[in-house]
Amino acid sequence: MKIRFLLHNAYGIGGTITTTFNLAQGLAERHDVEIVSVLRHRQRTAYTLDPGVRLRPLVDLRAEQEHPLHLKPARVFPEAEYRYGQYSRLTDQRIEEWLDGTDADVVIATRPGLNVHLALQGPRRLLRIGQEHLTLDHHSPRLRGALRRAYPRLDALTTVTEADARAYRRKMHLPGVSLQCLPNSVPDPTLPVADSSSKTVIAAGRLVPVKRFDLMIEAFARVAAQRPDWRLRIYGKGEEHERLSELIERLGLHDNVLLMGAATPIEAEWVKGSIGLAASNFEPFGMTIVEAMRCGLPVVSTDCPHGPAEIIRDGVDGRLTPVGDADALAAALLDLINDDSLRRRMGQAAVRNAQRFSPTLVVRQAEQLIGSLRAPGTGEGPGALPGPGLYRVVTSRSHALKDGAHVAAGNALRRVRSSGR
Repeated sequence: MKIRFLLHNAYGIGGTITTTFNLAQGLAERHDVEIVSVLRHRQRTAYTLDPGVRLRPLVDLRAEQEHPLHLKPARVFPEAEYRYGQYSRLTDQRIEEWLDGTDADVVIATRPGLNVHLALQGPRRLLRIGQEHLTLDHHSPRLRGALRRAYPRLDALTTVTEADARAYRRKMHLPGVSLQCLPNSVPDPTLPVADSSSKTVIAAGRLVPVKRFDLMIEAFARVAAQRPDWRLRIYGKGEEHERLSELIERLGLHDNVLLMGAATPIEAEWVKGSIGLAASNFEPFGMTIVEAMRCGLPVVSTDCPHGPAEIIRDGVDGRLTPVGDADALAAALLDLINDDSLRRRMGQAAVRNAQRFSPTLVVRQAEQLIGSLRAPGTGEGPGALPGPGLYRVVTSRSHALKDGAHVAAGNALRRVRSSGR
């Protein structure tokens, strides 16, 4: 089977890139897999990509930043989407040309704006699968409206948590679209897992406000007051670096809290610790939580929407604490720090329980999803699907009028194609 991923920018850094690479590499063991990166801004990817997965950029910003069409605003990518400013008439054109010409059986888009492209521009001969790596509730009402108009043309939509899948089922009318949870995967560890003996807590992620590294540092001030022999190492980079550095100095924690910068691969750093730590206000999934657990660390995390509670089993392989509560975060850390046997048991449970996010199991779920979308019992491919494609809908005026979402999607596509591009 020929499977293609449509990704914003494979040359950047972020959780969606990581999980797309992981899934693509797992699928490549049995399928023909390619990642299509809409944008490219440098020579090499930040993450290592298996040679079995091809990578194709559509717009190379190093040479085409000033392309006349790239200076004109996009018409397909929704204006309310966070990345809208990076898209243009040129990306509209390149994505449509690639979709028209691809020999893929399946195309998997990986963010809302690209899901809209796939819905409006993807030929019916393709299986069109959109992925949600954030959450429906995270999107503005304006963006949700754009998704509601376009998404009925998809064959399937996946979320990374069951909680978000329930939100989509409850709040969006997506007739004929298979809506399923497909969690992110984390590669199997290549190093021996942590043995719980290190007096080190490890945290990792982008240094941005929503991750609440400031709360983490404040909580660790309470920990260091009782256990000055323990250290917190924070891996990552971002806009909050200077503010966090100042907070560490102000709290007198320069010997206990260290900003380590980015580390790739991160596995070698996780196994140097004994506890993982996360303090986000909002976490669509929680890749770093799974990474830490797969390396043998119990994780203390805020119980924020949506991911942590679907990953951590509170009191078994980690602890969940109220969002924004530094005292509760510190108390949960101290429980593990002060009880060597509890920390060891939870670390062992973390390794076992996090196996459900192994690439093998997630790839199997992806293959089952794709298989369920193919025409059952016919042996035919995606071209035979009676899915919610535009052309099937508009052949019957009376049927089309019954479903305003399909009509709106059709009108949007006709406007795009008559725009003179």
